[in-house]
Amino acid sequence: MIPLVSVPDGPLLEAFGWAGSALLVLSLTQQRVLRFRVLNLAAGLALLLYNLLIGVWPMVGLNAVTSAINVWFLVQLTRQRHDEASFAVLPVAGGDAYLRHVLDTHASDIRRYQPDFDPAAALDERDLAFVVQRGDETVGLVVLRRDGDVARLRLDHVTPRYRDFTPGEFVFRRSGVLRDLGFRHVMTPPQMVGAYYDHIGFRANGREFVLDLEPRG
Repeated sequence: MIPLVSVPDGPLLEAFGWAGSALLVLSLTQQRVLRFRVLNLAAGLALLLYNLLIGVWPMVGLNAVTSAINVWFLVQLTRQRHDEASFAVLPVAGGDAYLRHVLDTHASDIRRYQPDFDPAAALDERDLAFVVQRGDETVGLVVLRRDGDVARLRLDHVTPRYRDFTPGEFVFRRSGVLRDLGFRHVMTPPQMVGAYYDHIGFRANGREFVLDLEPRG
């Protein structure tokens, strides 16, 4: 094994290699698909450089290939992040069995981010529920309550795998489903943790956010 350049084999270089390996292990523990790809790419590049410096060419090739794969997936994920064609918004009845399954499965996560919403409680007849799908995978769940022409957001949940995405925006703005139902405004609850609405066109209104929907045409 001949290194590309003459590099002193010392504790700093070894520490760099171990750091790259630790980052690789950390990436494998990530549930979020985007975060996994970013960390895995960073680990791959670090290990590529390390193996390049010490001249371990099979590992250089391996890390070059895995890094290229991660770059490809990251490009696809960032393109699809706000792509309406990549997500489908499906209205579901309040008593739907699959809706209840999703609420029960993610109950603890829902309580963490929206402490004012009880996932175990039955939905009110004024509530409208939407499941956001990416292919055959559920990535989000939105529950709204009708208040005249205002849709009051009760739940906007994203599954952990897609936590770096904002699938709720396809219900609020891109799908047009709320405008078709006669809503003109969307208002968020004040207790939501980690609200992202200022990034998708909502305006701040105290502790809440409001989105004004333009009529079609």
